[in-house]
Amino acid sequence: HHHMGFHRFYDTWFEQLHHLVHQLTKAPRPPATQEDHHHLQALVRKVMTHYDEFYRVKSLAAKHDVLSVFSAPWCTSLERSLHWIAGWRPTTAFHLIYTESSILFESRIVEILRGLRTGDLGDLSPAQFSRVSELQCETVQEENAITDELSQWQACITISAVSVDAGDIVGTSVNVDAKIEGLVMVVAKADELRLKTIRRVVDLLTPQQAVEFLIAAAQLQFGIRGWGSDHDRQRENP
Repeated sequence: HHHMGFHRFYDTWFEQLHHLVHQLTKAPRPPATQEDHHHLQALVRKVMTHYDEFYRVKSLAAKHDVLSVFSAPWCTSLERSLHWIAGWRPTTAFHLIYTESSILFESRIVEILRGLRTGDLGDLSPAQFSRVSELQCETVQEENAITDELSQWQACITISAVSVDAGDIVGTSVNVDAKIEGLVMVVAKADELRLKTIRRVVDLLTPQQAVEFLIAAAQLQFGIRGWGSDHDRQRENP
């Protein structure tokens, strides 16, 4: 029952993300006035609040039923196949920045060579680039540490189950709920890293670049979800 609640929340949240992205795409870029600049900043804050809300509700759902959150029945099979600990892999954010900046860079190369600054993601400063690669390294390390925690949790559960099966008295007293708590912690850390990564990236960008990054990130989400839905439909009705 509870996971239906999260499922409904997720659908609504996703709908709202579409509306927010629509607002982002309509915003004037590059910002011509101070007012434009503030408008972009306000939109970025709005989207970040939307992500905050998602992870707040998801953590409540995970405390209630972590196995359901882990198996993510509200996602398509394609989305689930790309999941890293019940959600998107944080380092994806950096691949996205590199891809977007090089696509924009290629399309603007003539202007850039003439010395025209575009101020978009294709125009990251050397300082921004070094910050991106620094963050990417940190994020990879944090991701690996959380992956190791999940592996330890899985090993611990497996060993407990084997000893229970062998009729080991010590094993029988293993409380499954206490073990499940461990998974709640791992998922919470993974979600924390996802949110922290978006924040860190947005912080190193200008408001205009942050808007472009958030549009690209959402479009990636929409695209994968769209493909995934088509694929699931075809499988169900061959």
